[in-house]
Amino acid sequence: MIATKKVSPRGRPRAFDTEEALAKAQALFHAKGFDALSVADLTEAIGINPPSFYAAFGSKAELYGAALKRYEEKEGLDISGALAPDRPLDEGVTTLLRQAADNYGSGAAPGCMVIEGARGTADQQACSQARRMLDMSRAVIHAAIAGREPERAELITDYIMMTMAGLSASARNGVPTERLRAIAAIASTQLSHHIEGIAPKGTKQ
Repeated sequence: MIATKKVSPRGRPRAFDTEEALAKAQALFHAKGFDALSVADLTEAIGINPPSFYAAFGSKAELYGAALKRYEEKEGLDISGALAPDRPLDEGVTTLLRQAADNYGSGAAPGCMVIEGARGTADQQACSQARRMLDMSRAVIHAAIAGREPERAELITDYIMMTMAGLSASARNGVPTERLRAIAAIASTQLSHHIEGIAPKGTKQ
């Protein structure tokens, strides 16, 4: 009897799941930062070879931009909801900073991916993408505040942005969520006193 080689029928290759790959990339970028990751790290985690990586995402910086956008959509703060026009401003700020404390301390990775990316990386394109997204968030906060505190909108917005940056950095440094919440509450109380102090008499915040 002559032995014959059994040939398995060819099946369709497993489809490349872009969303799954993007989720893995986002988690890595958030946990380690842009500079600490190489294309080899990303391809290994995603499970594709370099040619497929570049074909799917263009470049490491472009993948980072897509990961930032996914982070904003999936894990970003609900700024518009917290600072909705029908909510008192001090209550909205308290909600926003509490959200920040919870997200930065209890998420899949510590800190805010956008804030930390905007602090600067070796890649100018990557840094610019994070900075642009952070600026957009600031613009939304500023617009919500300017409708009620036009003369102090810049100062209040700066206070909120600086507090969120501090919460993010503290989370990255290992400060536990409960302490982040306590810090957010103190910051909210201080800002509430400031808002009450500048509100015109007879005006309800």
